[in-house]
Amino acid sequence: MNPYKKLAAALDNRMSVHASSAVAGMPAELGTITAGGLKLDSFKHEISDYYVADWMTKLFLPSFTISGTVTGLTSGNVPVTGQGRFAFSESEVEEVRIAFQSGLKVGDRVLAIPVNDGNDAVILCKVVK
Repeated sequence: MNPYKKLAAALDNRMSVHASSAVAGMPAELGTITAGGLKLDSFKHEISDYYVADWMTKLFLPSFTISGTVTGLTSGNVPVTGQGRFAFSESEVEEVRIAFQSGLKVGDRVLAIPVNDGNDAVILCKVVK
């Protein structure tokens, strides 16, 4: 056998073992928000003190137009209603924070990752059909 192929096969095997153990060490799982905390599907106890991911991202808005009626405008002191078309240019908004913790309700299904040897959990997102 070619020694280079043998070395490549050995390295590939070792990397596969390490990659699978890393993924197996941090599996994401489904859970449900309860009145007392978080109940993971694979864990019989409720977790009362959990973390929620606070995502920071950029928001890209494409250019778009809106047509419609505008009410509540005034000309002098006279109310005016008018038809209009509003055009918006594409733009990027920096550092948009997506914090959904306050939006979690009892019964919501969530995707969570157990951390600290299963002593804590981090909710990544709400899961919907």
